[in-house]
Amino acid sequence: MRVPLSWLREYVDVAAESTPEDVLAALVAVGFEEEDVHRFELSGPIVVGEVLEFVEEPQKNGKTIRWCQVDVGDGVRGIVCGAGNFFAGDKVVVTLPGSVLPGPFPIAARKTYGHVSDGMIASAKELGLGEESDGILRLVEIGIDAPAGTDAIGLLGLDDVAVEINVTPDRGYALSLRGVAREYSHATGAAFRDPAERDAADVCIDRHEFSVAVDDRAPIRGRVGATEFVARVVRDVDPTKPTPSWMIARLTLAGVRSLGILIDITNYVMLELGTPIHGYDLDALTGGITVRRATAGEKLQTLDGKLRDLDVEDLLITDESGPIGLAGVMGGGTTEMGASTRNVLVEAAVFEPITIARTARRHKLPSEASRRFERGVDPGLPYVAAQRVVDLMVELAGGTDERVGGAVGSDPVRTSIDLPSGFVAGLIGVEYSDDEIVASLEMIGCAVAATEQGWTVVAPTWRPDLTDTWTLAEEVARITGYDRIPSEVPVPPSGRGLTGAQRGRRRVSNALAAAGYVETPSFPFTTEEQNDLHGSASGEHLPSIRLANPLDGQAPFLRRSLVPGLVQVAHRNVSRGLTDLALYESGTVFLPRSGVVYGTPHVPPPAVRPSAATLAELDDAIPPQRRHVAVLLTGSLIAKQPGEPARAADLADALDAVRTVGLAAGVDIRVTQGTRAALHPGRTGTLDVRGETVGYVGELLPDVAAAADLPGRVVVAEVDLDLVLELAGDRVVVGSLSTYPAATQDVSLVVSADVPAADVASALREGAGELLEHLHLVDDYRGAGIEHGRKSLTFAMRFRAADRTLTAAEATEAKLAGVTMAGRRHGAVIRD
Repeated sequence: MRVPLSWLREYVDVAAESTPEDVLAALVAVGFEEEDVHRFELSGPIVVGEVLEFVEEPQKNGKTIRWCQVDVGDGVRGIVCGAGNFFAGDKVVVTLPGSVLPGPFPIAARKTYGHVSDGMIASAKELGLGEESDGILRLVEIGIDAPAGTDAIGLLGLDDVAVEINVTPDRGYALSLRGVAREYSHATGAAFRDPAERDAADVCIDRHEFSVAVDDRAPIRGRVGATEFVARVVRDVDPTKPTPSWMIARLTLAGVRSLGILIDITNYVMLELGTPIHGYDLDALTGGITVRRATAGEKLQTLDGKLRDLDVEDLLITDESGPIGLAGVMGGGTTEMGASTRNVLVEAAVFEPITIARTARRHKLPSEASRRFERGVDPGLPYVAAQRVVDLMVELAGGTDERVGGAVGSDPVRTSIDLPSGFVAGLIGVEYSDDEIVASLEMIGCAVAATEQGWTVVAPTWRPDLTDTWTLAEEVARITGYDRIPSEVPVPPSGRGLTGAQRGRRRVSNALAAAGYVETPSFPFTTEEQNDLHGSASGEHLPSIRLANPLDGQAPFLRRSLVPGLVQVAHRNVSRGLTDLALYESGTVFLPRSGVVYGTPHVPPPAVRPSAATLAELDDAIPPQRRHVAVLLTGSLIAKQPGEPARAADLADALDAVRTVGLAAGVDIRVTQGTRAALHPGRTGTLDVRGETVGYVGELLPDVAAAADLPGRVVVAEVDLDLVLELAGDRVVVGSLSTYPAATQDVSLVVSADVPAADVASALREGAGELLEHLHLVDDYRGAGIEHGRKSLTFAMRFRAADRTLTAAEATEAKLAGVTMAGRRHGAVIRD
């Protein structure tokens, strides 16, 4: 919101010596954010000049210039001008040598067209008073007649300055000079003069001769689209009358361009009071006005010239011919005020905020009006705002007020709020006296009455954000000063902090980073095909969640696996020449259950605490979301170095990453032979913890890697981190260390080549019993000396007893028991 200071001073006492920075500081003290200071970027000498005479001189380039003699107060100056819209005797604005116009554009005496032009006659655009110009600014057109030599900067209001503040969505009342002036008064104690304070008799309609109706048959959330609608008629206006320079200057500083006297007046009142105003060419209307919802198939050409397809939720302003405006957003082109307008219908209304916000977003049509309506306007102002527009049209546009119009609506309902004594101090943490609380609330316009428990408070009509005790307490803190709130860091109760799952996730992430992996978070969006390929073991179709309005139309589904995102990141890096990659991501995957429809059938209204049943319904509308961790390796794990060849990343490295995850989480993750649709058969493992499957590891199929433009071998692993941490539990179990020495033995077993080594190891471990402390596969041999179709697996075994030193015979006995179990299950025999 831009606030011209000369305008602000009309409604609140701002000291003459106060700078824009002082005003901003005061507004910041009551909760606004400082944005900027805006000025007319020009400097003098810029004066009023009287054109005494001129000679028109045609030029070789086909242009005709005027060699003018202009009285500027201290003498007559010769000035060359290319415009032709002024006459001898006209008062104009002259920028003398040494002045600077917006741009910056310095003015100096210079020779042009055979003359020395001692200054320049300026247009309104050159002075910064508008974006368009039909030629030289003739002061008679804006009702000014000042002696030659008068300072034009002050005369035209170009010495004014505006401060800009950021207005939060809950404080829509501050999108007006009225609201900002009141807040400045709160900050400084300066006297406030309410521009909306008028007697009811001054703003009433004497003759209700214009038909107005509200027919909302499909209100959103049961709220009628228009609660008040006031129409006033002004006759015999002159749309060609100039907008006064002071109004143009204020509108310009406020960020609104001048569009003619009639529209300028409606914009001026909107900025002044905060109530959007719309004006119609009364003679272009057919019958009365009805406010209703659109019907299917209706269209409307808005003021910006676009023909818009209307939605059945759109609230319309209509007459007997059909739609003539999008209520609270933008008017229609058929009833626009223009150069031929002689009679005006002024509209001041209160529209329902959600309806206006949805319409503005649906049509991508934000406007100054919708910006205010969607935040809530003062329901007590329509009559006052309409009368203010009427008065200005009578004063500045020569209109006639016959006090004719029409209106619907009723007085706004103001509910009371019970504020218990002690509540404010308990919430804010500051001891406020009763007098401070009452004075603060009354200062912002509340009606306060004492009760046995505290106070009953009725908020003013311009503060729809004051709805409960918490918002009242915030107002007390704001008015009395945020600097009174102590800056104390709360001490958390002992024993709290990160949860066990949070600590576990951090350990896993830190361990992978320490192992040389780079974390690459990615968007959780993918395609249905990628979900089927990487989200299932066999590639079958699985349910996926489709977004209603995805960021990328080619990837509209939420991911079931982290691998597609890692593959995409790897592709992007490889395309940039980074071919040796070790990536990981810890993130959420979305696993909807088959046959369950997810979504939110009913959106609860804002600013109302949902019931337990509503919260349960919302929870049921969310698919299960599990946190996974995944790794991807491609290229060389060890780069080529002098004396050492490069070593490509392979499946063993992915298995190491899985072991790193298991150690950080506090579980033993075991690997067995498995299959995945996207992974190479024979180079795929299923990961389990205590018999529960927690993930997979393997090498991408060459076709899958090639489809992502990834050269060479690509290995991946993905683990359900939530499940792993659940299986690990919150407690860390530490076994006692035996002081007795270990007995180590190796065994080589020959088995069929299609028997997984993990199955053989499991049988050895089970058969050897509790004396076996550690078992590790050290060799897988298939070659000379081994029968075709068979393989030799060598395991290193470590035995230890907790209460004694094992003998070699005891260790051998345990080893042979394991061999017997492996032979019984898998036909394993000891290699000769």
